Amino acid sequence: MEILMAWRNIRRNPRRTILTILAIAFACLLLIFMLSLQIGTYEVMIDTSVKTRTGHIQILKQGYNTDHKIRQVVNAPSDIAVTLDPIPHITAVSFRSNAFALLSSTLRTSGGFITGIDPEKEVNISSVPQTIRKGRYLNPTDSNAAVVGSLLAKNLKLDIGDELVVLGSAMDGSIAATVLTVTGIFSSGMDQYDRSAVQIPLSHFQDIFSMGNAVHEIIITCDSLWHVGKVKTAISENLSQPGAQPGLVCMSWDELTPGLIQSIQMDLGGGLIFYAILLVMVAFSIMNTFVMAVFERTKEFGTLMAIGAGPWRLSRVLILESGFLTLCGIILGILAGSLLTLWLAHTGIPMGEAEGMMRQYGIPSLLRPKLTLITTFAGPAAVFLITIVTALYPAFKVHGIKPVEAMRAV
Repeated sequence: MEILMAWRNIRRNPRRTILTILAIAFACLLLIFMLSLQIGTYEVMIDTSVKTRTGHIQILKQGYNTDHKIRQVVNAPSDIAVTLDPIPHITAVSFRSNAFALLSSTLRTSGGFITGIDPEKEVNISSVPQTIRKGRYLNPTDSNAAVVGSLLAKNLKLDIGDELVVLGSAMDGSIAATVLTVTGIFSSGMDQYDRSAVQIPLSHFQDIFSMGNAVHEIIITCDSLWHVGKVKTAISENLSQPGAQPGLVCMSWDELTPGLIQSIQMDLGGGLIFYAILLVMVAFSIMNTFVMAVFERTKEFGTLMAIGAGPWRLSRVLILESGFLTLCGIILGILAGSLLTLWLAHTGIPMGEAEGMMRQYGIPSLLRPKLTLITTFAGPAAVFLITIVTALYPAFKVHGIKPVEAMRAV
């Protein structure tokens, strides 16, 4: 009976009912789209950082991540890689060595960051091989070859086939010097990296910097971000076993790039404030609808109470009305929000003039929202809770109605 009464009541004023449903649906649509856009943007930022520089997990000497001293090395990396084979969710393992050096072309000189990589393994770890804009990437048979970032190549006026002179300090304190031939120019999408990065074969790097078979980083990628914590725990247990190489630590991508995490947290915090304001607006819209309903139907409520309907029953009817309106709005909002998000995920959202700024954070020119179960239902669930809670005020206001006075109301 109460359900039938509630359903009948929401059809009594079609214009107000439609406007309320549309307000709830718009709020749900906006929450679904904005959350999906944020998640999609964060995923691109993390994926770009992981595939360009850090990997999901790194094994390195304790303290190396903060000061990058060339003597802080991981010895016998191949032996450590063997211990990683039984750990599930690991998709690839590679080795890298790094050094700061002075770079000189025929025309200009600049400081740069030299990275020694294993060309055969790097293609499974990094996105840099897929971002070659000119020339080719390193081959396993290369020795004194190099690929350089596009902005560094522009600053030094380098082209394919040009010579690049490297001068630095080797691990044993001697002078590290070599002449490299540029075989490729890449554009990773991260301007800060492209402005200083040079990649050369790991074997050649170890020769000129007198490192033997040591490396600075063991790079590990996982099949999903959600498995990084589990893999890191397993690797840390291996490193703590008796006989393991001392002084090594295992760090995940979020520990290696704290600035990225802080940027995401700041953006998410701003988004949550916006969502809270939106929910408050929806709450006041629902409250206004039902407070007006109570005032307009005071005489009706007084009559029902006079013939035996208790205030609790009338309160339940009002809450059911709120529930019906909210569910209709949420269902419409979920359908519209999901369709809009899926369409924009397919076509992408052009950034226009903001593209240059976004490139500094590794964000491409087209943003694609990512629709997930969380982004689909988190916003509508919050809308449902806030509207039901808001409807409690007018529902309990019925308890203050006096039947005799209510029936005399005009």
